[in-house]
Amino acid sequence: MTSTLTGKTALVTGSSRGIGRATALGLAREGALVAVHYGRDKQAAQETVGLIEKDGGRAFTIGAELGTPGAIDQLLDQLETGLREHTGATVLDILVNNAAATTPGNAPEDVSAEQIDQIFAVNAKAPFLLVQRALGLIPDGGRIINISSAVTRMAMPPQVVYAMSKGALDQLTLHLARHLAPRHITVNSVLPGATDNGSAAFQMPEVREPMSQLSAFKRLGEPEEVADVVVFLATDRARWITGASLDATGGSLLG
Repeated sequence: MTSTLTGKTALVTGSSRGIGRATALGLAREGALVAVHYGRDKQAAQETVGLIEKDGGRAFTIGAELGTPGAIDQLLDQLETGLREHTGATVLDILVNNAAATTPGNAPEDVSAEQIDQIFAVNAKAPFLLVQRALGLIPDGGRIINISSAVTRMAMPPQVVYAMSKGALDQLTLHLARHLAPRHITVNSVLPGATDNGSAAFQMPEVREPMSQLSAFKRLGEPEEVADVVVFLATDRARWITGASLDATGGSLLG
């Protein structure tokens, strides 16, 4: 355990696995109390908390299925209760918008209106509403970090709707960074590339091999490698960075 975030509190949405779990673990190792959010898999979120506590950190779970009616209110109510129980206050220093819905990889002409609505509800609308509601809890000097994607910078037609939704998230970063600058709240995006999040697809050679070739290092990224970038942005060392989109793709955007 180190202490760069001792006394700080953090919320990481979608932190029951993958980059979200690695980010929650990384923030906790730096001393932050972490609210581990899950959409449906409570057991996986509890496993994240268990890993944090085993490492000497502090965390608690909150559950809400983002993109559904009332989810933001449900999440914030649980967050405030958890923060109050653990700290006696409802201050949220760090907000990481990581939770995301992915598209099934259909050709653009096969995407339904319902799929578009679902993807945007989780990936763009929910982060906006969460920030809107959470701003009353975030103190001056706080941190907002949005997990975007490398697909906003490269053409992948089967991922067009996902890319559009993450592009909207990047716009949220840009405009909030200007809006919140008077309060010294930094707002940044992190762009992961192909990252081994433990899903079954990445265990399939026909998926793993071509995805590995996207990186300049010819391998998949590890969740911890993206999480380290997020944790850096959460610390005081990144106080002069705002409105930025940080490439965490292992050189996948080099061309």
